[in-house]
Amino acid sequence: MGIIVANLFITLDGVYQAPGGREEDPTAGFAFGGWQAPVSDDETGADIAAAIDRMDALLLGRKTYDIFASYWPHQSGEIASVLNRVPKFVVSGSLTDPRWEGTTVLPDAAAAGQLRGQHGEVQMFGSGHLIRSLLAADVLDRLHLWLYPVALGQGKRLFDAGTVPSTFRLAEPVRSFPKGAVSLVYERAGDVETREMDAT
Repeated sequence: MGIIVANLFITLDGVYQAPGGREEDPTAGFAFGGWQAPVSDDETGADIAAAIDRMDALLLGRKTYDIFASYWPHQSGEIASVLNRVPKFVVSGSLTDPRWEGTTVLPDAAAAGQLRGQHGEVQMFGSGHLIRSLLAADVLDRLHLWLYPVALGQGKRLFDAGTVPSTFRLAEPVRSFPKGAVSLVYERAGDVETREMDAT
């Protein structure tokens, strides 16, 4: 049985919108597109490249798919080679004619869960809405957050209204990088429990 790993570049205040460029996702007048590059370094880049190199399938939500499909087929290099070679899956209720070669459209998050029986390591990038849907369907195996030392005060947040209450446990040791980013890899640990804190 394979695993589905969601990779997300995220700020200290939980924003994942448009890390890669000013025009990536200007929804709701987002003013900080391209916030990731100034706090990135060679080591974070190598870590991200290693995740891409491990994948044998790529899973994306519709918005991220459109961004990737308009960019990566026209690029060269190791990352482009992997992304263009592996099978690609996009969860969408409206896409009927995917333009990126090797793409299959899936109807919902539950259908995405079936990919674990077909591939060893399915990697996702971005796609915050899809991450929430996969968590709600209980088909996401790992959540890999690259947490960057930036707070924006606006933008799309991963754990927004409607998040399914859950607890998580670290699946790998925490790693830190020269410009202050931190790699956090979590697995779902179950429901949220509550109790009073012990007196000290």
